[in-house]
Amino acid sequence: MSTPYPFTAIVGQDDLRLALLLNAVSPAVGGVLVRGEKGTAKSTAVRALAALLPEVDVVPGCRFSCDPAAPDPTCPDAPHEPGAATSRPARMVELPVGASEDRLIGALDIERALSEGVKAFEPGLLATANRGLLYVDEVNLLHDHLIDVLLDAAAMGASYVEREGVSVRHAARFLLVGTMNPEEGELRPQLLDRFGLTVEVAASREPDQRVEVVRRRLAYDDDPAAFATRWAGEEAAVRARIGAARKLLPSVRLGDGALRQIAATCAAFEVDGMRADIVMARTATALAAWAGRTDVLAEDVRQAALLALPHRRRRNPFDAPGLDEDKLDETLEESGGGDGPDTDPDGPDGGGGQPPAEGPEGPQGGGDAGAPAEAGDAGEAERSAGAGSGERSPVGAAEPFRTKVLSVPGIGEGAAGRRSRARTEHGRTTGARRPGGPLTTLHLAATVQAAAPHQRARGRSGPGLVIRRDDLRQAVREGHESNLVLFVVDASGSMAARQRMGAVKGAVVSLLLDAYQRRDKVGLVTFRGSAAEVALPPTSSVDAAAARLESLPTGGRTPLAAGLLKAHDVLRVERLRDPARRPLVVVVTDGRATGGAEPVALASRAARLFAAEGVASVVVDCESGPVRLGLAGRLAGELGGSAVTLDELRADSIAGLVRDVQGTSRRAA
Repeated sequence: MSTPYPFTAIVGQDDLRLALLLNAVSPAVGGVLVRGEKGTAKSTAVRALAALLPEVDVVPGCRFSCDPAAPDPTCPDAPHEPGAATSRPARMVELPVGASEDRLIGALDIERALSEGVKAFEPGLLATANRGLLYVDEVNLLHDHLIDVLLDAAAMGASYVEREGVSVRHAARFLLVGTMNPEEGELRPQLLDRFGLTVEVAASREPDQRVEVVRRRLAYDDDPAAFATRWAGEEAAVRARIGAARKLLPSVRLGDGALRQIAATCAAFEVDGMRADIVMARTATALAAWAGRTDVLAEDVRQAALLALPHRRRRNPFDAPGLDEDKLDETLEESGGGDGPDTDPDGPDGGGGQPPAEGPEGPQGGGDAGAPAEAGDAGEAERSAGAGSGERSPVGAAEPFRTKVLSVPGIGEGAAGRRSRARTEHGRTTGARRPGGPLTTLHLAATVQAAAPHQRARGRSGPGLVIRRDDLRQAVREGHESNLVLFVVDASGSMAARQRMGAVKGAVVSLLLDAYQRRDKVGLVTFRGSAAEVALPPTSSVDAAAARLESLPTGGRTPLAAGLLKAHDVLRVERLRDPARRPLVVVVTDGRATGGAEPVALASRAARLFAAEGVASVVVDCESGPVRLGLAGRLAGELGGSAVTLDELRADSIAGLVRDVQGTSRRAA
């Protein structure tokens, strides 16, 4: 077994270390989500924590790590022999991003269940992690249904597996830690709320601290065992402190004053539901136990709020997470003191609850990305008309709105999402097929229908069925997939001259919000002047796309062909990386093409490339004014897609509703 990097040798990252230690003291806190850029010791800290967890006593041979002092009578491996026990280190189990549901929760042998009536269950990772630590790197890239299963098990302390009337339940109590890079996409608010604490991490900007990080890492890489030996004393001290805090935890008193502060803080930040109050109470209690106290102080409540509320406060999808500390202090002061003094300078670590100091400690860097600027008035930003060649300052986006659903026609097989129809593991059953691999979801009626004609040949003359492997049928289910939504935005002077760019940006931001809710990947191509550029390569972070759009300059001619060809190249590369994800191209333009030789003909040829490959496309027609040339509609026809105006893009648009009704009537006729 490789030697893990010592937890106490990690430089800085005070909030990260504290959140992990509090969960080690009290797993009831509910785990921690670590958000931050790559290379900030997220994974290192989690793996290092696992080595600090106390050993656990287990029933020998139990695949579910039952506690011999109180064995689970419903354990699939029960009954257990009384008195038998063995000790082992707490396990750290890693859940890979590509794991299947069966790998996570375990699998039933459906063949044996049907033919022999045997409940044969193969445990999954949730069983292996029981009474240990479950680590999910890049948790934001997991399918939503896997995250739901994972968080349900963490909340209930048990995992339930039910397949075709056969059910298994086993204990699943673990310390849950998830890490993610926000640039690769966000978790839905409902899933964020299920994590007890959240921490934002970033690399320090303090040179001395960065030097110490490099020095320690090089020393560890040269000789891991020797480096770990240097920190053995500090590791033992923290391990003992965790054990002492666990023993002290039941004696910690959470008084009415602290509870009032918790309730007032959650109300002030308008968090939904009561989970935040409960998590704050558990965190404040763990903080007191970690500091060696039996009373919760005001400082514990404040620290608990900083860890438990940032991901729960009400905010728009593109707003950066975080907590207004001035507002927090004001709320705590108004709601009255706790059951003790506001500070405890004589307590362990000055009441901060940090592990022993390890080398130079600099200020903790903030990991929050800036939120897009507020919506502005496009008319104030644009002061001139005409398709000039000069560059204009960025224009603020108009107020976003709920858009009509844009989808890719046909049925795909991409990643689970909420946009286009697709064959998925979850959804409504639409048919049956022979299994191409392990049977995961039995289609009972189709299986019986396949087996029924062969019963006489198999010697069955009475009730019941003889079912063989060839009879088994896999259920075919239909749900929805996420797509790659590639925005191709015209930023030329013809768009800005008519003071439309604010409205255009508002429409694209609205579509980005829709993509966020439907779990899409997004990309952004812009064209202006004499060329096109990829403003944002395809990513799961719609926040990054919104930020790029907000700072988008305008002006110059309209190289429409260059924009389309650049988008075509982006799709070609993305198709190689993720062939199952179907694209939807959204071209935002007034349809004009200027600059270079034969700009209109070149744009037409570029558009026909998309039509020839069957790429789904929509043109958002930005043309305005009393005289309209209909160029965007013509472009949509050449793309093989459809065109909508800015007004028709709104979900509640009367014009869009009329158009849809007219289209339905024409098809019916």
